[in-house]
Amino acid sequence: MSEPRGLLADTLAALGAPRRLIPILLVSTPLVAAQHSLSRDALALPLGVLMCVTFVLVAPYLWRRLRPVGDDPRRWLGLVIYGGAGLLLVGFLGIVVPKALGVGATFLTGRESMAVSLALFWVGGWGLGRDVELERRFERERERADGLAREAERAQLLALRSHLDPHFLFNTLNAIAEWCREDGAVAEAAILRLSTMLRTILAGVQLASWPLRRELELCGDLFELHRIRDPSRFTSTIAVDGEVGDFALPPMLLLPAVENAIKHGPAAGHGGEVRVEVALAGEGCTVTIRNPGRFTGRRPGGEGVPTIERRLALAYGGGASLTLEADGDATVTTIVLPARAPIEAV
Repeated sequence: MSEPRGLLADTLAALGAPRRLIPILLVSTPLVAAQHSLSRDALALPLGVLMCVTFVLVAPYLWRRLRPVGDDPRRWLGLVIYGGAGLLLVGFLGIVVPKALGVGATFLTGRESMAVSLALFWVGGWGLGRDVELERRFERERERADGLAREAERAQLLALRSHLDPHFLFNTLNAIAEWCREDGAVAEAAILRLSTMLRTILAGVQLASWPLRRELELCGDLFELHRIRDPSRFTSTIAVDGEVGDFALPPMLLLPAVENAIKHGPAAGHGGEVRVEVALAGEGCTVTIRNPGRFTGRRPGGEGVPTIERRLALAYGGGASLTLEADGDATVTTIVLPARAPIEAV
């Protein structure tokens, strides 16, 4: 969110935007040129410039300061003050200043031109001020919408507490129950690994970001937990090229992708290796997940990939990406993360 600034400074900054400055110049330049060519006094040109600049700077600011708001009965008082201020300013610049400087008759200080100047002050100030105010309102609504989107993302992150496939958890717990009768040591190891993994997930929900090494450890725990049921079904590798250092990413960003690789690879009957490769460089980090089973397009109703894409968009804007593609009989998921830390809100 942008830093707050005063109403006058904000109005001046908005008037300097090309989409407002160009129309202002297109209107003011002919008036100043006419003032110069149709007036004999040497001070006519600077007086014309002063009138145009003052009108352009003062009128929009006054409108924003005095505009009617809501259903307040006093809202019309602001309009009256705005209209009176315009009348006084036009009279001051068109009558008082020329007399004080000894300026003779000029194009812009004629009776008809003064009426036009007053109309331009009222209408131009209203149009410019209203346009700036609408733009600021849109920006505030957009920031509010972004904030709500990030709050929704936090709620979605909380939902990751139960993101692990419930069927997988039920099957694992059933297997642990059998091992309790057959092999207590294996059952104990499985319970400890499962509890450690769930504890890590619950802790990660409360964080905006955490170290990459912690994310990879969680992915490794997921591999081991899946292998408890059938150790021979698949193999797994996590390879890191470069120094992990303090590289940070949103918690459990990679976990759904790894779980997806297992679900549509070994768990779907495709034997082989699930491989996670991490390449770290000065520009950021590239994570490649390869699993057996050829990619045939996104599956309707799938939640894993859309969840990752949404989190990438909220955390990095357009600075991160996710791609899925087939490579022979395998599926390759590539996640590219920029070097900068993710936005705190996610």
